[in-house]
Formats: sequence, C-alpha cells, structure tokens
Amino acid sequence: MRVCLLNDSFPPVIDGVANTVMNYAAILTEKKLADVQVATPRYPGADYSGYPYEVVPFSSFSIGNLIEGYRAGNPLDIPAIGQLAGAEPDIIHTHCPVVSTIMARSLRIRTKAPVIFTYHTKFDVDIAHAIKNHLIQKEAVRVLVENISACDEVWAVSAGAGENLKSLGYEGDYRVVENGVDFPKGRASREQIHEAVKDYDLPEGVPLFLYVGRLMTYKGLPMILDALRIMRDDGQDFRMVFIGGGVDEEEIRQTSEEYRLTDKVFFTGPIRDRQILRAWNTRADLFLFPSTYDTNGIVVREAAACGLASVLIRNSCAAEGITNGRNGFFIDERAESLARLLEELGGDLNRMRDAGEHAMNEIYVSWEQSVMHAYDLYGEVLEKKAAGAYLNRWQQRMGTFRETAESRIERLRQAEERLRITLNGLGRVPATLSEGMADNMQQFKDGVKRAGSEAGKIGLNAWTYAKEILYGDD
Repeated sequence: MRVCLLNDSFPPVIDGVANTVMNYAAILTEKKLADVQVATPRYPGADYSGYPYEVVPFSSFSIGNLIEGYRAGNPLDIPAIGQLAGAEPDIIHTHCPVVSTIMARSLRIRTKAPVIFTYHTKFDVDIAHAIKNHLIQKEAVRVLVENISACDEVWAVSAGAGENLKSLGYEGDYRVVENGVDFPKGRASREQIHEAVKDYDLPEGVPLFLYVGRLMTYKGLPMILDALRIMRDDGQDFRMVFIGGGVDEEEIRQTSEEYRLTDKVFFTGPIRDRQILRAWNTRADLFLFPSTYDTNGIVVREAAACGLASVLIRNSCAAEGITNGRNGFFIDERAESLARLLEELGGDLNRMRDAGEHAMNEIYVSWEQSVMHAYDLYGEVLEKKAAGAYLNRWQQRMGTFRETAESRIERLRQAEERLRITLNGLGRVPATLSEGMADNMQQFKDGVKRAGSEAGKIGLNAWTYAKEILYGDD
C-alpha cells in the first residue's frame, strides 16, 4: 500500500496534529505496512532528510502573526504535486481542512486515489481567534466545510468533534477514529522525575496540578488561575505547573502575578523531550484540562499513560470515555466548580492516585493501536473504491456542478436578453434632451450593449471549455 499524508503543520512546528501525522508515518513505515509520503509546507532552514519516510515540503509564505509560528502553503505547487503523484498513492489522507485538503483534491485528480479527511480541531474557534470580522469568519467556515465535504471519507477524532463539524454545516457521514499517544504505559523512574523537577519548589505532600499544551486563553487557562486564586484565599496549599508556550503566554503570566500566585504557579516554557514530559506527568497528582475547544485531548491520554487522572469540563469532547470519580473528574465550566473540586481532592492524594491508576488501565490508547485501526480502515476504503462507491459520488458531485453551472449560464443568457430589450427601449430618447445629452446617452447605450454581448460570449465560452475538460464530448 502507498499512503500520502498531508498536513499544514510539521516539525519544526509541533502541535497535536503534527504529532498525529508523524506517528501515522512512523508506525506505517516501521511495520512495513505502507510506503509513506508526507506533504507539508516548507519552513525556512528545516531539514526534512532525516526521516525514515519521504517528506515532500511544498512552497510556503509567512502569514505574520495571524497564527503564530505557522506558515501558509501553496496548494498549487505543481512540482510538489507532481512528486507526490509520481509515487502513485493508493490512499490520500489529509489532516487539515485548508491548504492540505486543497492539495489532496488536486492529487486525487492526478491519481484517482480516494481522499480521507480527519477532523482534529474545532477550526471555527481558530478562525474566530485569528479573524475578528464576523462576516469573514462565516465565509471562511463555509469554504472549509465545502472543502471537507468534497473528500471521499471523513473521520473525526471523537463523536463530539464529529457533531461539532455537523453544527458548522457538514451534511455527510463521519467515522470516529481516535488518536493514540506515544507514551508507553507506566510511570517514569524516580531518577527521571528528580532530574525533571529539581529546579522547582514542589514539597512532598502538597498537591501538584499540571497543564501541558498551548498557552491559549480559550483552552480554559484563565479559569484555572481564577480557581487557584480562590484556593489561595481559602488558605489551601498547592503547586501548579504550566508546560508550553503560545500567543497568550504573557497575558497568563501577568494574571498569575496580579493574583499573587508566583510562589505557587510555575511556567516551564515548551518541553520537547518526551521523557521529561513523562516525568512531569508521573510527578503530578492531577492534570487540569478545562477546555471545551479540544476535540480529543491527546494530553489527557498521555497523562493517563503515566497514571495521572484529569479534571475535565462535563460533556466536553475531551471528557468522552471518562467515568466521573473513577478515572477522571468532571466540573462545570466555572472557576468556583474547579476550586471546590481541587480543595476536596487536595486533602486526599490517594483518591487522585487511584483515579490515575484506573485512567492508565481504562482509557489509555497507544499510537500503535490507533494507527493499526486506521490501517484496517484504509483497506475498507480501497474495497469501496474498487466497488465504484467513490466514482459514483464523484459523478454525483459533477452532476450537481454541471446543473449549477448550466443554471447560471441560463440566467446569464436571460439577463443578456433583458439587457437587449432595455437598451432597445433606451433608443426612444425624448426629443427635449439636448444634443449633447443625446450623444452621451447613445454612447452609454452602445457601451453597455457591447459589454452585455461580451459577457454572454465569455460565459458561453467558459462553459464550453469546462464541458470539454469535465465531460469530453458529452
């Protein structure tokens, strides 16, 4: 099997989706299940030669501070598309609804391979965060939903993610395919823990709370700080560690200072070393993740791998599969709810550790399990392709496109006819108009008439050309 994976982020940019693509590529390659190509926007100075699979970087450009750290790729990079098509992929799997999916659709035209799209992130929230104009937000969401709808198969990392996509206007089916984690099941050693945390004031017996991820306000981080301020005012002792970076980091740090929490709250910055992250997850007593943005919460599963239970918003996507009080804890989306729970659990470390043990044994999913599931589904997709399922869908989409285009051309023809009738009427200019005004009116009439005629020709020529490309002589 030959698989092409596409995503708009890849090292040196590290996020949850980039991590997903790397694990898909690595496991499919390591187990010799598929020949893998990864397509991603090129980042200046990045070296793509050291991977055990082929990475095809395509041209990109800076988008400034619109989405910090990311670049926009060019989906019409013809040499890159040619290189990807030359590998003759059997499966095209795109993980971002923007440039990667546009390129995937172009690649499908060249190779006839089916396109799978995985919905990882509530992109409407990202769009709202990056673009403040509501009309532009709405149009951007509409375009991306249309892009997703054009794919042959749609997967979602959780049922909540799939329903979020439906709420944005997607009308097709989706299948839930969970992501895994690359942490092995089990706790880090005492030596690893000591080395990771030695520079921080973390007294034994004082509950340690942990957050790992991008420092973004819409992930519920202000709620964490508000809850910690309540606990401090109530005389509760604790420690809190934020691991990660992001555009809202400075704001979150300033809030911590304003709340006089700097003796209890620490910021480590991003940590790339996975063993150090395992050590922090092992040392902590509770993982705080009050996010309604995240669709799956890989970090929740990473915490579970190390025997660490999480606090989650009730009915959030990240809370799927969690049993409240057994392998995790639920709160309402209020700082007071979080504070009350942390105060209740803070005096019972054993209860938190028991929940962590259950989380490790009950909700942990390895990347190997996840990718093997996806590989089995790839086989089903190829069977559906062989049965003509996607060809029929393609023909239906082309039929709809043809009907829409023909309708628009007909409306153009009717508009042109109405324009001719109107212009003929303009020929009866009242005699009371001065000679100069009559000349100007005639020039205007002739100009509009020519423009209407040319518009009709352009529309008819465009439709003729489109028919030749799409339908041959039909």
